Amino acid sequence: MTKRITIDPITRIEGHLRIDCEVDRDGRVNDAWASGTMWRGVEQILLGRDPRDAWAITQRFCGVCTTVHAIASVRAVENALDLHIPLNAQYVRNMMIAAHAVHDEIVHFYHLSALDWVDVTSALKADPVKTAQLAESLSEWPLNGRHEMKAVKDRLATLVGSGQLGIFANGYWGHPAMKLSPEVNLLAVAHYLQALEVQRKANKIVSILGSKTPHIQNVAVGGVANPVALDSQSVLSIERLLAVKAAIDELQQFVHQVYNIDVAAVGAFYPEWLQLGKGVTNYLACPEYPLDEAGTQFETVGGYIPDGDLDRFKAITAFGDPLVRENVAESVKHSWYKGGKGPLHPYTGETISEYTDFQPDGKYSFVKSPTFMGKPAQVGPLARVLAAVATKHGPVLAHLTRILGTVESLTKSKVPLAALHSTIGRHAARAVMCAMNVEVLQNQWQLLMDNIRKGDIKTFEKPVFPKGEVAGFGFHEAPRGLLSHWVVIKDGVIDNYQAVVPTTWNAAPRNEDDQMGPYEASLIGTPLADPEQPLEVLRTIHSFDPCLACAVHLTDPDKRAIVEVRVL
Repeated sequence: MTKRITIDPITRIEGHLRIDCEVDRDGRVNDAWASGTMWRGVEQILLGRDPRDAWAITQRFCGVCTTVHAIASVRAVENALDLHIPLNAQYVRNMMIAAHAVHDEIVHFYHLSALDWVDVTSALKADPVKTAQLAESLSEWPLNGRHEMKAVKDRLATLVGSGQLGIFANGYWGHPAMKLSPEVNLLAVAHYLQALEVQRKANKIVSILGSKTPHIQNVAVGGVANPVALDSQSVLSIERLLAVKAAIDELQQFVHQVYNIDVAAVGAFYPEWLQLGKGVTNYLACPEYPLDEAGTQFETVGGYIPDGDLDRFKAITAFGDPLVRENVAESVKHSWYKGGKGPLHPYTGETISEYTDFQPDGKYSFVKSPTFMGKPAQVGPLARVLAAVATKHGPVLAHLTRILGTVESLTKSKVPLAALHSTIGRHAARAVMCAMNVEVLQNQWQLLMDNIRKGDIKTFEKPVFPKGEVAGFGFHEAPRGLLSHWVVIKDGVIDNYQAVVPTTWNAAPRNEDDQMGPYEASLIGTPLADPEQPLEVLRTIHSFDPCLACAVHLTDPDKRAIVEVRVL
């Protein structure tokens, strides 16, 4: 006897996601459907517009993943024009990318996912002294002391005593799958609150360089709009660059002494989750942080890994790489769009809605189904880390070894590389890449300073649009995974535009061959302690960091007023 459960909406994500599961008599998931319930329309808005404006519009896909779409968009147009970017512009972009990623990774673990593992109300039973002793045995973080832990417990007691849990409302407190001790729960709550302050420092870097965030203002097709003059207050000055450096140093301390330790602790206390949530093991990532003007050298690596086999790794080595250009397609067989043409390459892709209601064997999502070499692929930090392992990328391997070493010291057992193909593995990989991204921030800041010291202050190369038709694509390794924008330009205006985003890859419904997408496949075999409270489903789905606002975009063809804002 099977049971059908529906979680709608999935919360603590960006956008609107529904998950349906079929649970067998033993309480295990044996079938699943991921449904994006917003309509995608931004690509239609871009048709006929100036390609130089696309980056500003595509940022509005989402209120969280803004910088990433700006970057992918300008790279797509630059690729179509074969336009090279000044080094200073690359370094400024790279710092914004890395800071945005660090912000996203900290917020994802603490504020979007941690409450799947942490029983907040249990922390009220904790002994703050024992909590501090545990914390200080793991890390030198200065805010791990007993006075800090007692203050957090007192704040939490006041909140619970008010009868309104606020940010901690609607959790599955007391769920049988929650295993942390009261002391570990109190430590996690303390770090949750501290992370609220720390994530602001990453956003501060993006704001200094990009003029504001979300929705940066400084990128342009051809570079960035940041004039360099170290003695001026109105441009990219030494004062602003030193403020960026101070924020980088503070982020590095938190990431190494708190975030990385906490992720390792969750892995140690929930070792069974190193065996759950595997799903699709075709992994796809692109290289990031270009170090030259043409985009042929990068600070991190990327490529394709079929069936989790690192020996079959295929590297992606440059902007415009034919491995990417020739192997991406999207199907709408199970998506609410007009189709019937089979999988389409993004250059010829269509986004024409056709809603049919939820049909488990038919159309059931506004998310399309991307494939790479004809197969579904998982994108995200795990794909990045595995690409680094395949290529023996030293910096990433060092962070991976350190985090896995912490898990092993807590569990007194070896953690095999295969354990990364899991729900906890995705969290561990994101922690690894967060540490790497802080290192990138340090490196890119120094590269920019060194280049300016040489007398190079160029930040922009004027684009020239030819007559006739040109096409290009820009890839970017966003926090949630491989993002690509694809543009066809005809006589200087956009003739077609498609964005294939990380959550489109991961939240995809079944494809043309009825193969499950990564979300769906990762849920198969998951045991549920209580199908009425499907916490285990949330754990795995949250490990991908869903962003349905990026995967599907809402527009109103009748152009009605949706909201009115008055300034009084």
